[in-house]
Amino acid sequence: LSGKLAPELLGAIAVAAYSYMALVPLIQPPIMKALTSETERKIRMVQLRTVSKREKILFPVVLLMLVALLLPDAAPLLGMFCFGNLMRESGVVERLSDTVQNGLINIVTIFLGLSVGAKLVADKFLQPQTLGILLLGVIAFGIGTAAGVLMAKLMNLCSKNKINPLIGSAGVSAVPMAARVSNKVGLESDPQNFLLMHAMGPNVAGVIGSAIAAGVMLKYVLAM
Repeated sequence: LSGKLAPELLGAIAVAAYSYMALVPLIQPPIMKALTSETERKIRMVQLRTVSKREKILFPVVLLMLVALLLPDAAPLLGMFCFGNLMRESGVVERLSDTVQNGLINIVTIFLGLSVGAKLVADKFLQPQTLGILLLGVIAFGIGTAAGVLMAKLMNLCSKNKINPLIGSAGVSAVPMAARVSNKVGLESDPQNFLLMHAMGPNVAGVIGSAIAAGVMLKYVLAM
């Protein structure tokens, strides 16, 4: 998205994004604890139902079809997500799936780091504007965390099965770190309350939602 809207800021934005993903364990817990009571953090959620293999295979296919029809600009990004998910869940391309999950992702990560690093020229990166990007990133991350917790508390008002508000903070697209933080904070209040798998739901939803939001911005902002 930044490569299309502001290529000159790509390096600074990438550094800010990866910095906040690494700092999730420091940024989120104070916000989560400030917005929840000890009783809420001890809420134990019911066991998740078993998801059938057919549902696992249909999910990426249906998701990609809907996005391609309704928001074509986001289709390439979400298409990669759905393609990897389909390879893993189908179970018929184990060799390719193993390569993608291990060797290929490491190679792509190295080249991504080199590409971003090549754009971090000192005279463009060391500017007050960069500090503004970092500050906006902190604010956005904090708002996303707080909104997720508050939305979970709102859902508890009309839900029979109570939701632990801590999993709402996992709705940011930092996978799987945000879900691990939700689980860790929950264990601090109740050592037997394991929230990791419950938190992975909003965590993955955050990835999908952020990709769709990027597609919306590409479609409407570039058209202005």
